[in-house]
Amino acid sequence: MRCHHPTVADHTITAVLGPTNTGKTHLAIERMCGHSSGAIGFPLRLLAREVYDRVCAIKGEANVALITGEQRIEPADAKYLCCTVEAMPRDGGNRAFVALDEAQLSADRERGHLFTDRLLNARGREETMLLGAATLAPLVRQLVPEAEITQRPRFSTLKHIGPRKLSRLPPRSAIVAFSSEQVYAVAEMLRRLRGGAAVVMGALSPETRNKQVALFQNGEVDYIVATDAIGMGLNLDVTHVAFAGLTKFDGVRTRRLVPAEMAQIAGRAGRHQRDGTFGTLGGGIGGGPSPEFTEEEIYAIEEHRFAPLTKLFWREPQPRFDSIAALVADLETPPAHEALRLAPEAIDLATLKRLADEPLAAQIRGAGQVRRFWEACSLPDFRQRGPDVHARFVARLWQDLRGGYLGADYVAARISELDNMAGDIDTLQGRIAAIRSWAYICQRPDWVLARDEMDARARAVEARLSDALHARLTERFVNRRTALLMKSLGEDPAMLPIAIDADGTVRVEEEPIGRLEGLRFTVDHAAGHADRKMLLAAAEKALPRLLGERAEALAKELAPGASASGLTQVTLSRGALRWDEQVLATLAMRDGAVRPVLEASREVAALPPSSRAMLMAALEGWLDTKLAVLDPLEKLQQASRDPEAGSEARALLLNLIAGHGFVSREQAGIEHLPKETRPFLRRIGVTFGALDVFAPALLKPAPRQLLAALGLDRRPLEAAMLPVIAGNRKLPAGYRNAGSQAIRVDLAEKIFRAAHEARAKAQGAERRGKFVLDLALPVSIGLEQGNAERLLGQAGFRVEHARALAEGAFGPPRPHRWSWRPARRQPESSRPAPPVEGGAFAELAKLMR
Repeated sequence: MRCHHPTVADHTITAVLGPTNTGKTHLAIERMCGHSSGAIGFPLRLLAREVYDRVCAIKGEANVALITGEQRIEPADAKYLCCTVEAMPRDGGNRAFVALDEAQLSADRERGHLFTDRLLNARGREETMLLGAATLAPLVRQLVPEAEITQRPRFSTLKHIGPRKLSRLPPRSAIVAFSSEQVYAVAEMLRRLRGGAAVVMGALSPETRNKQVALFQNGEVDYIVATDAIGMGLNLDVTHVAFAGLTKFDGVRTRRLVPAEMAQIAGRAGRHQRDGTFGTLGGGIGGGPSPEFTEEEIYAIEEHRFAPLTKLFWREPQPRFDSIAALVADLETPPAHEALRLAPEAIDLATLKRLADEPLAAQIRGAGQVRRFWEACSLPDFRQRGPDVHARFVARLWQDLRGGYLGADYVAARISELDNMAGDIDTLQGRIAAIRSWAYICQRPDWVLARDEMDARARAVEARLSDALHARLTERFVNRRTALLMKSLGEDPAMLPIAIDADGTVRVEEEPIGRLEGLRFTVDHAAGHADRKMLLAAAEKALPRLLGERAEALAKELAPGASASGLTQVTLSRGALRWDEQVLATLAMRDGAVRPVLEASREVAALPPSSRAMLMAALEGWLDTKLAVLDPLEKLQQASRDPEAGSEARALLLNLIAGHGFVSREQAGIEHLPKETRPFLRRIGVTFGALDVFAPALLKPAPRQLLAALGLDRRPLEAAMLPVIAGNRKLPAGYRNAGSQAIRVDLAEKIFRAAHEARAKAQGAERRGKFVLDLALPVSIGLEQGNAERLLGQAGFRVEHARALAEGAFGPPRPHRWSWRPARRQPESSRPAPPVEGGAFAELAKLMR
């Protein structure tokens, strides 16, 4: 074991030891900034970057360098260095201040020998600080006896609160799992139950981890799911740490965490003076058993009392490069000091030993070649695919390196192959691991031509892949809408940031929760079953105020003289006032009332009282305007209540009202009507036709449409009330059958009158009552000649078709001869459909009596 020993007399070495949240790193930053130069080594490049940003804010970017395996920011005159332990100068780089963070990682199986080497050899000219857990104290006394040990207490307390189910976890909690499968399972459950969680795993790139941590720190989600990497100094505002398990695979076997490891993770709860809690995840994952702490473990974590470390891992830091065999022998030489133990075979040594047996090793001769080969074998296994796969990658790399530099075109092509943002989470993680390998390769000063350009390309691709991975993780594990609602459900409804788009989409802080169709809220169709209750609860709290405003806006636009807009889509159909097909109010006929009464729908009744009253008043005014076209019917209603009209006239009027403007003569009871009452009826708009009694004003499109919309006339509707339409088994209101066609009753009467006029003119000249009838009028209206003859037949007109001219004869054809005889009984098929009994008609008829 070779150690560097300081020679400066006033040099001090301080070991600042204690649990998490004791301000050790903050103290080191303050001490370094108080010196003329300094360096701090960190276990993760994420931490190195975080401290780099803090030191830059104090000293300026021109004075601070950042060096990790994959990134190098090194200004020419930089006096302060933030780096990973691997990139840290072994002797401290002749800086005034040197610090080693998380020094207890000297006991880590994979990287412990690096920390041990820096603990023994990295020294500042004026001051050295070793930062770590209190369990390191006995070994510091043995290995660095000149160090002054300072114990720092935790700023806040840490308390065990037992198991908690995911649905009952307090906000600002971190859930720690020990496999990517567990992390994904917990994050997926939190997305469904609590709106989602940030995800932090060692396999993520630092950029992705930063973005995921920012989701949690910014309050977009209240939970973070992580592997035990969370225990390595990530500064999070966590109040509770829940363990999803208490066992992990350490690279050799699956074992239970030791109390010191548990405390390192649990210590993330609580920051500065704020206390923290820890526990387990109740119910386990996927219905498995719930992990439980023992009483001894709880005591150890709460009181920060742990068994001290007894050995640190060590490996020869300066091996011989005479040959590969000598290099392997030195790396496997055990340490001489009793406090040290030979490090387990790490991935770099495993790769070296595998490739030493390959044919390529026979060509590696001389210290320079062996050193270069060892540097290639030291490439970190970012892809985590095991020694065999990693050894093949290193072998391919060495084939290019042994002849000199890697060509810029070759490296650019490999980087370009990875510049692909498509794929799922695992695919993107694989690409990020691969690009990190190339970023590491591009950092080597003697490996790549155009190193700076290739380095910039590799880091740009990693940044884009990290952005894509962050987006995939957020898309899969964060339901921002649910997270927002979980936070806002207990707040004042007036403070809920809810808004309604022009198309009716309801949003909370830009996240859609449903749609408004008129005044009815429907939950977003994309919401899962678990989210529906929450979305409805949010809507019930905040929507009454907004719906009231919406209803008042509608009422103002319905007011007479208001300018129309897309909002006023109120229609009258099927006995109700509708807005975007949603019922606002139904129409009800009440005894003693002349016009229908509006009854508010459930949605309108739920509005605030002032808004409801304003809207109902506007709807009544709007309905009054629409009902103006039924004034002729109201005139008939008033006349039917006039005692001076006579009972026979009142009976006819009631039949006419029940038929909503027309009735056949047979059903009207006209045979009992005194002739002296007919002028009175004609003055109020009643026409006595050959076959029908009707009010012409009620046969126009507007009143017929309104009667159908009110639900009073349920017969088929011909909305345009065309003169002639195709015949149908269900005859529309206001029409009479005419063969294969149907004709409006008032136009049928016009044809009948023209026929009678023609008969009267020919009466004196024709001895036997025969006359000629021109069918130009019915044909011009739209009836076919045969159908016109059938229509006239209903009124007693009979046609005698003339013989055709003999073959070879010339001259105009003989006219058809017509005669008239009053019909005794009208065929059933030719009668207009009688008024429907019951329903609104019966109510209206009852009202008129």
